[in-house]
This record gives sequence, C-alpha cells and structure tokens, in this order.
Amino acid sequence: MSKTTNSKRNEGRSQPVNAAKLARGIERLDRELLRSLNERAKLVQRLARVEGSRQLPLAEHQDALTGLLQANRGPLAEPALRAIYREICSGCRALIRTTRVAYLGPKYSYTYLATIQHFGASTELAPVATVSAVFEELSRSHAEYGVVPLENSTDGRVIDTLDMFARLPLRICGEVQLRIHHNLLAKCPRGEIQEVFSKPQAISQCRDWLAKHLPWARAVEMTSTAAAAQLAAGKPGAAAIASELAAANYGLDVVASHIEDNKNNFTRFAVIGGEAAPRTGHDKTALMFQIPHRPGSLADVMAIFKRGRLNLTWIESFPLPGAPNEYLFFVELEGHQSEARVRRALASLERRTDRLEVLGSYRKSDPAD
Repeated sequence: MSKTTNSKRNEGRSQPVNAAKLARGIERLDRELLRSLNERAKLVQRLARVEGSRQLPLAEHQDALTGLLQANRGPLAEPALRAIYREICSGCRALIRTTRVAYLGPKYSYTYLATIQHFGASTELAPVATVSAVFEELSRSHAEYGVVPLENSTDGRVIDTLDMFARLPLRICGEVQLRIHHNLLAKCPRGEIQEVFSKPQAISQCRDWLAKHLPWARAVEMTSTAAAAQLAAGKPGAAAIASELAAANYGLDVVASHIEDNKNNFTRFAVIGGEAAPRTGHDKTALMFQIPHRPGSLADVMAIFKRGRLNLTWIESFPLPGAPNEYLFFVELEGHQSEARVRRALASLERRTDRLEVLGSYRKSDPAD
C-alpha cells in the first residue's frame, strides 16, 4: 500500500474530528456572546438609572458603531455589522422604555424598511395611511417618533412631506437613505400579467422597464407598494411593484428583480420628533423660510450662506399654502446648528426672512440596502 493511499485515509478519518471541534468552538462562542449581550443590557439599564433617563438617545450607538467599524478586520462586512449592532441597541433601548414610531404604512412598505433600518425590530411600530397622519400622531403625543419620505432620486421632493412641515414644523432628528430595489411580484407568469399595481413613485421609477417588458399591461396607482402586493396576491392577472420582503410575506413570486430604471435609485427619509440630535462633526441642518415678496430677496438670503461658507446640500421651493405666488424654501446645509458659523447665519436669516423655522440638525446617514 502506498504512502499516498495511507495519507488520504488518515485525512478522511481526521475530518469529522476537526468538524466536531469547530462546532464545539462555535457553541462556546455563542454562549460567550449571550453572556456578553446580557451583561451589556444590564449596564445599559444601570446607566439609564444613574442618568435618570427613561430613554436612551437614538444617536448613542452611532459614534460607538463608527469606532467599531474602523476597528473591524473582517470577515464580517460592514452592512452585517451595522444590522447586528442596530438590533442590539434596539433591544437594549426596549428594556428601558418602549419607543413608539409612526410611519407611512402599511407593513412591508419601503418606509417600513427605513423605519426598521433606523430603529431596529424591538420597537413599537404604528403604521398610518398618510404622511399627514404621521405628523398628527406626533402632535397628539401618540408616538415619540415618525418616519416619512423626504425625497427620491427619480422624482425629487415628496411634496406631501414638505407641505406638512409648512403646516406643522416638527423637529427632524435623523435621516435614512435607502437604496430602493423594485421587483415585479405576481402569482402568474409575466405573459399573463394584465395589470401592474404600485404607488405612483414606484411606477414612475420603473416606467422604461414596464414600457419595454410589459407594454400591454395597465399601470394602476395604489397608496403603497405593500398594499399593491397584498392586492396582487388575490387578483388573477395582477402584479405589484414592491420589495422582496413584500413578496415573501404575501406569498408572491419575484417575476423580475431590480426593475428600477435608475440603478442608483435612493429614497431619503426623515426621522421626526424625539430629542435633538447631538453634534457629531458629520451633520446637516434643515431650515425652512419665507422671504419678502420683492426683487432681490432670495439673492440676499443666498449671500448669507456664501459669506458664512456654508455648503447647501439641498434646496427646494414650494408654494405657500393659501398664498398665491408666495413660496417657502426648504434648505439643508452642512453643519450643526450649535456651530458658531451656523448660529451667525441663522441670526442673519432672522433679519432677512418673514418666517424662519430651524427644523433640526442630524447626522448624515450612509446609504443602506
């Protein structure tokens, strides 16, 4: 018998032993992780008692997470670590106090995904039917936070949200940037689809794909992508444009995935309510103002930002409700409202505007899937 044959036999006998040893190592680490997680939860509870707080600030995990990501050497990738750490912090916050969050529903909509992305699963979620209802939930103290769409990469601003800020200027304490991947969901083959249901923005973001691959199908607008998926699950010849999560929860097949025309398709969501976000060094501040209706007013305001060397990341104008030919301006700039240069600019804006609302400062978010 050759040495090669003996070596192969010995190798075959040793593999089960090594596999069992590795499995025991994983079990041991799992028990250590469990002990460490519970010890962390106890420390969070003690910290809350010492500080006399019944609620941890949502920003408390962001700085710590940044440090952890910088120290990470793999093989776990950054998105996986973010998801793990988000749920750890969400579970710890729930031990101190239940956080109720209103969002533009229903469940499995893209706003639902953005809400989970920011708050984690250990949160009391309250789906409502309209953007205005989110604002009303907060104004009536029925929820501590709200999540609403602010802008998307295809159609720009979400006018319903800006209109509600004009009527009820609640604080923005955070943002979520979500990569939006649209999928065609149905219970029938593509050739049998006669109607495609989804919310107007989703249909618009897939317009070219639908014209090319389903020119015969009628597009029907719905209040949300999740509602469209629910309808498609029970209607013959119907399809929905929605997320893969909606497909899994409504028993639909993914007939075609990633059908968005713009492959860099994002929607940005505003987190409203709650406590003011602390300064992090990577912040934005949102403002809303009305200027006098006379020549040069907007130029005068823009000059304030230029003199203060403040970079504007977003500016939108929209009609002032009930005032023909009058406009409100929604602006985001780099910097925190506690910074001296931002405070000086705000003081100048007070003198140049008829109305000024500082909607809040918050940390710039990283795009998430």
